[in-house]
Amino acid sequence: MAKSENVTMEEPRIELLQRMPVFGGIRADILQFLLTLCPVVFVSANDFFFREHDEADSMFVLEAGKVDVLKSWRGQQHLLRTLKEGDCFGEIALMDLCPRSASVRAAEDCTALRVSAANLYQVYARDLKQFALIQMNMGREVCRRLRDSDERLFRAKMGTEPDIKDVFVGG
Repeated sequence: MAKSENVTMEEPRIELLQRMPVFGGIRADILQFLLTLCPVVFVSANDFFFREHDEADSMFVLEAGKVDVLKSWRGQQHLLRTLKEGDCFGEIALMDLCPRSASVRAAEDCTALRVSAANLYQVYARDLKQFALIQMNMGREVCRRLRDSDERLFRAKMGTEPDIKDVFVGG
């Protein structure tokens, strides 16, 4: 069946968001509302979205490109994982309101949607149940990543990982 000719430019973004764990189950009208609030940012390859210890009030939804999540140790940057289109990063900042726990650098030219705490507050004011679902989804995503990290760390400690570097590079 052909789509209506009234397809908006936002439909691909809504579909992308609906496929993401953080926005799974969120109604299209709420996602459309959120999209009207959130700026799209462009970050060139090798530039940073943010650096470890920066103040934080937003997360990013990667629409195009790849990013490297990096952690500083003894003056060097170490790769924790690489993220691709459809992944989000920085969501911990929306939950704990603390400085960034890692740096995120564009591995290639990237386009991302910036979702701030203020944007989510506007969703809260509009539809409390949808806001609560987003918050629960973010908590689940953070827990999923924590479980994955715990498993990798345990395997490294038990010597079941083929290379200790593989403990930190994933996703």
